[in-house]
Amino acid sequence: MDIQWGSEGAHKFTTNVGLITSNGPHGDNIMAAEWTHQISYSPGLIMVNIGFDKATEENIKAGKEFGVSLAAEDQNVVSSVAGGSSGREVDKIAVLKELGVEFYKGKKINALMVKGAAMNVECRLVEAIKLGDHMAFVGEAVEIEVHDKNAVLYHAGRYHKIGEPVQKPDDAERESIKNLVEKHRK
Repeated sequence: MDIQWGSEGAHKFTTNVGLITSNGPHGDNIMAAEWTHQISYSPGLIMVNIGFDKATEENIKAGKEFGVSLAAEDQNVVSSVAGGSSGREVDKIAVLKELGVEFYKGKKINALMVKGAAMNVECRLVEAIKLGDHMAFVGEAVEIEVHDKNAVLYHAGRYHKIGEPVQKPDDAERESIKNLVEKHRK
């Protein structure tokens, strides 16, 4: 069965917004990808899922590297521009620069990185895997910068800020859970 984009089921997921930068046949490019995940601590691996026949897909395949800038809570405009059109048809970097967004050259990759992001990770391509209707690119982190900003959340087609934390179980609840786990150990 399919889970359609924009459907009630798809809207139940909460994700970050990865601003994926690349350089290749389509020049410097940026796109917004909500399916951006850390998948390994050691080595540090990041996976981004990009639709087929996108400018970013072609740039990553050609350049064997990409940047991941996690959009900060104050970068909703960056995310909207990056996700609102194709790098085949629009120079989104130029649009963003005219809006006052700043970029810097990657230290270890040939792609731009977004200034002011919650986190910036430069990645070298490790593997490209066709998964369903997307290409999953796994990149090894070769440079990382973490900033004192919260990443924007994407849920139900809208941007959100991190709100009130949900408390973990207290000591008594954790002890009760531990006892039940021991009771039902296989």
